[in-house]
Amino acid sequence: MKRKTFITSADLVAAAGLPFGEEVQQKKLRHQVFFWLKNPDSGDDKQELIKGLQTLAAIPVVKQLRIGVPATTEKRDVVDNSWQVSEMMLFDSLDDQKFYQEHPLHLAFVKQFSHLWQRVVVYDIME
Repeated sequence: MKRKTFITSADLVAAAGLPFGEEVQQKKLRHQVFFWLKNPDSGDDKQELIKGLQTLAAIPVVKQLRIGVPATTEKRDVVDNSWQVSEMMLFDSLDDQKFYQEHPLHLAFVKQFSHLWQRVVVYDIME
């Protein structure tokens, strides 16, 4: 009788480079939003929008919230720094992002602060 070699789940996990005993995590959704202000030179409008964005961290499904402004990096054809404020959120799932979109705090944010922007671009990214 020939000796058979069996690949165990531990072998598969090791081959995949995952720590043994750790489950493969569900893919996360990154929600990146760029805002162009109606008054792009207004520091007050920029600060008001940033304060409004900070309120969205209270929505339970928002795992991470980062708010930023364009960096003063080297000017290149591939760099778009024409926007004034950006926010990035991390969600555990598509369902959580949908919950966020319909959450009363998000709806209130849009109602209260949408007068500040003239354009918004959203990139939703699965990690």
